[in-house]
Amino acid sequence: MKAAYENDNIFAKILRGDIPCHKVYEDDDAIAFMDVMPQSEGHVLVVPKAASRNLLDADPGILATIAPLLQKLAIAAKSAFGADGISLMQFNEGAGGQTVFHLHFHIIPRYDGVPLQAHGRGMEDPDVLSANAEKLRAALAA
Repeated sequence: MKAAYENDNIFAKILRGDIPCHKVYEDDDAIAFMDVMPQSEGHVLVVPKAASRNLLDADPGILATIAPLLQKLAIAAKSAFGADGISLMQFNEGAGGQTVFHLHFHIIPRYDGVPLQAHGRGMEDPDVLSANAEKLRAALAA
């Protein structure tokens, strides 16, 4: 049985403006903001505005509009943070590692020889998140 989308998830609250975020980008289809528990400097989340739990129930048209944005943000993040590479992650259902049940993508700058920090290790300093959001916005504008 397919689980229903729940409108009280944290990303839905961010999309409604009920919870603040360190926004990097927004258009009619998606919003991108800094992950408050980053696994690497510059870890950003891309969240489609359309309500879906994950990739398994997402409208294929939404996925098609998100893919170019993922590429654009990945290129900007690699540049902004001087990364050696980028990991793009997306999790589906609890068994697949999903903890927030609204479709979202992680863009994580990676550095040679540096392992990812543990997910959920704690909240990043808001000033750091703000500075990182500004770096990424500047790279997007360049």
